[in-house]
Parts: sequence; structure tokens; C-alpha cells
Amino acid sequence: MSTQTGSIRERLELTESQRERIARFVRKFRSNTKAMLGFTIVVMLVLVAIFAPLIAPYPIDQTNIEDRSQAPSAEHLFGTDDLGRDIFSRVVMGSRISLRVGFGAIFAALAIGSVIGVVAGYTGGLTDEILMRVMDAAMAFPPILLALTLLVVLGPELTNVIIALAFVYTPYIARVSRSAALAERNEAYVEAAIARGENEPRIIFSEVFPNCLAPMLVQGSLNISFAILAEASLSFLGLGAQPPSPSWGLMINTGRGFMETAPWMLIFPALAIGITVIGFNMLGDGLRDVLDPKVEAIE
Repeated sequence: MSTQTGSIRERLELTESQRERIARFVRKFRSNTKAMLGFTIVVMLVLVAIFAPLIAPYPIDQTNIEDRSQAPSAEHLFGTDDLGRDIFSRVVMGSRISLRVGFGAIFAALAIGSVIGVVAGYTGGLTDEILMRVMDAAMAFPPILLALTLLVVLGPELTNVIIALAFVYTPYIARVSRSAALAERNEAYVEAAIARGENEPRIIFSEVFPNCLAPMLVQGSLNISFAILAEASLSFLGLGAQPPSPSWGLMINTGRGFMETAPWMLIFPALAIGITVIGFNMLGDGLRDVLDPKVEAIE
């Protein structure tokens, strides 16, 4: 009876510890200006993407030759393009494409790369050597060049862009998760799990993996901005979203031919990309500051 009571008490103490860690994280996150500003920008972008059909005042493919290349006005906040389409509506709807690619590609990269990295870091030896050499081979190519090569093979389609970018960023996630696993595998809780007779897969995914999440989430949040930039670049080159899709990169490609006569065609989608990238970068930098164990140790 006393053993059961002690076991229950240990679980409760663990729960209290977890609650304290969460509360400390929330306090540090709220006090970090960069993290809060980045979080606010990202939340606003997500809300815009979710409610885009309600926010956009015009259909994205509604053309009106009489209203083409109009400057920003009360009727068309961001002006119109060369076909008379409302640029504000297209920028708003384009947020769905950018966030879909950014989140989709990085979530896939996190799911694959984190498993590869944690398994390699914990097991070591030949498994680590094989997995990391494969990752090194993928990282030897510039990200945009590797994505271009994959899209030439897969074809210019938005789903293929997500697949290509997931493949590109998986090695970076794997590297970070491997480093975290190397630091965790010699901790006391791992030795306790081995002493309890737990098998290796259970130790890796139940004990080590959760403690490696913090650096992986930071890397993932930073990589989302790179993925959004990469999607815009690929669409600009004609290998991403295809017309008449309101991709920001595609809109910039169209707008560059009207820089002198209708610069708003290029300026507003470029600003949308810039704000999005800044938001995710600030969020990632803020998370890194909040989750940095050195900062936590000083405090």
C-alpha cells in the first residue's frame, strides 16, 4: 500500500514539475518582446489565411479590362493588376498558399528529420554514420538548387513544391535533433530507463524524443520562413504555383514587367512576403532565447 502511495505521489510531483516548467516558459515568452511580436504577426497571418474568403472583397480571378493597372484607391486598396484583378484580394488569398507550403513542408521535415536525428544520435555507431552521411549528401546541394532539381523531376505543382521543400529541409532538422539526442542520451533519466529494463525503441521515443523537442521546434519555426521564401522563388521561376493562382512569387514575376507604370503590382506581394518572413524569424529567434538552457540557468 505504501509503495502504491509513493508511486502516486511521484506522479503528482512530476505533474507539478511539468506545470511549473510550462508556467515558466509562458512567463519568459511573454516577457520576450521579439517572441511576442513574432507570435502576433504569425497569428494575424494565420487568421488572414483562415478567413481570406471573407476578407477579400473581390474574387481573385475577376478581370475587368477597364479597371486594369489602377493605382491604390478606396475601391481597390492595393490597386489592380494588368488584367483588372484586385491585388488586395489576391494578396490575401495568396497567404493561404504561402502558409500551406511553409507549414506543410516543415511539418513533414520535422516528422521525418526528427526521427532520423534522434535515432542516429541515441544509437550511434554504424547507424549514426549511415544516416548522417545520407543527410550530409543532401545538404551538399544548395537548398534552392536541390528543390529545382526535384521539381523538374516531379513537375511544377504546389503539392510537389511541398514534397521538394520537405526533402530539402529534412537534413537540417535531422542535424539539430541528432545534436540534442547526443546531449540527452547520457542523462540520468535515460540510465534509469535502461535500469528498469525498457527496450531501446521505448527509450528513444518515450524518454529521449520529448526532451529534444525544444531545439527542433526552434529550427522548424525558422525554416518555415525559408520555405515560404523558397516557394515564392520557385513560383517566380514558374516551377511552383501556376497561373491564375494568387501566389506571391507569381504576382511578383508578373509585376516586374510593370515596375515603371504600375509598381504596386510588385510592391504589395513583396511586402507580404517580407512581413511573413520577418514574423516567423522573430518568432524563431524569440523561441530560441526563451528555450536556451544557458539563459534559463542564469535566471
